[in-house]
Amino acid sequence: MAAALAAAFVSVMALTSGAAQAQTIEYVALGDSYASGVGTRSYIDDGSGCSRSESAYPSLLADAIGADLTFAACSGAKTGDVLADQLGGLSDSTDLVTITIGGNDTGWTGVVQQCAYPYPWTCTKEIDAAEAFVRDQLPAKLHAVYDAIESAAPNADVVVLGYPRLFNGEECNAITRISPAEQAALNDAADLLGDTVGQVAVSHGFDYVDVRDAFDDHAVCDDTEWLNGLSYPIAESYHPNTAGQKDGYFPLLNAIV
Repeated sequence: MAAALAAAFVSVMALTSGAAQAQTIEYVALGDSYASGVGTRSYIDDGSGCSRSESAYPSLLADAIGADLTFAACSGAKTGDVLADQLGGLSDSTDLVTITIGGNDTGWTGVVQQCAYPYPWTCTKEIDAAEAFVRDQLPAKLHAVYDAIESAAPNADVVVLGYPRLFNGEECNAITRISPAEQAALNDAADLLGDTVGQVAVSHGFDYVDVRDAFDDHAVCDDTEWLNGLSYPIAESYHPNTAGQKDGYFPLLNAIV
């Protein structure tokens, strides 16, 4: 009798262990173009217009850990778009959420575009306005998004990923005129954005992946660029390329997960 019970116990434990090992991680990726993979030049044909890429960090992570990915990140998304359009895949069974968001809320694309105009145009006012927005308005918008994620996916681990600095002080795109001083000011604004996103994320108990140091020596105009300079189509400009996603974002995210 004892032998039969022992055999039954071993069988049950083996089945339980097998079921646990077979459980798939439910992963939802939220955010903007830095999360969807704009800049990699190869996109999933899903009819969404969101420019989601198999070379983006959510796809790379899902492949690495064998996760079931709900890829909701979308090019051009702001915090309000996440709240309105991207939370449908979250539930009590969601295990992991990643998000990069906030840059578009600041009007960052327009700021960089203004800086690229030829002399005598300048972008000091635009940079100052973006920094004021980051200080005064962005934290509340980020809190609203993070609160919604916590409510919709209460059992998930949440990882917030930031943004790199774009420039290294060199001018290598002949068509644009972003002076070294303007590049430095844009990098300062990127630092303010990164610090703000990180502080709000940590206040929610989320992990924060700060990619700024990883992209050092890989900015626009560096010998090995992980960021596109002025590109065609224009939407590819100033976004991580395939190497930026694979060698910049992915290793830091994978190390946490």
